[in-house]
Amino acid sequence: MTRRSMNKRVAIVTATVIVAVGTVGTVAATAGTHTAKKASRTQIASLFDTWNAALKTGDADKVVDLYASDAVLLPTVSNKVRTTHAEIVDYFEHFLENKPVGKKVQTVVDVLDNDSAIDTGVYEFTLTDPDTGAKRVVKARYTYAYEKRDGAWKIVNHHSSAMPEG
Repeated sequence: MTRRSMNKRVAIVTATVIVAVGTVGTVAATAGTHTAKKASRTQIASLFDTWNAALKTGDADKVVDLYASDAVLLPTVSNKVRTTHAEIVDYFEHFLENKPVGKKVQTVVDVLDNDSAIDTGVYEFTLTDPDTGAKRVVKARYTYAYEKRDGAWKIVNHHSSAMPEG
């Protein structure tokens, strides 16, 4: 074998190795980078409609199913911070006795990334006294922090507080 043919073989083998390593490196670098598209602000804002529809069922478990298992609830008409599933169910069992019907007044949505978003603003609830049937409207500030877990948007933090000026 001549020196020239050996140099050609070395060059071909070297080029083949470089192409192979480059291809493997590119595949490894791009593997798993396909990510879902970020949700729109409208999609996140509509999660309230799902939550409000769950309220209308009168079933606390249906409402709480929209919360992550480690969610925190700072509710409108209770002074107690709810940090367990059972505590959140307890809150909604009592709150739902008033047949709440919610309506957003103002909303500001921030989609943080593919798996997290915040919806904050002002909403109001029409509540019906279970004994007298009298209705009252409670206007409140709210914040919902959402995370996508196992492909579903869950509430991980929900803060709601009555407006201080009425």
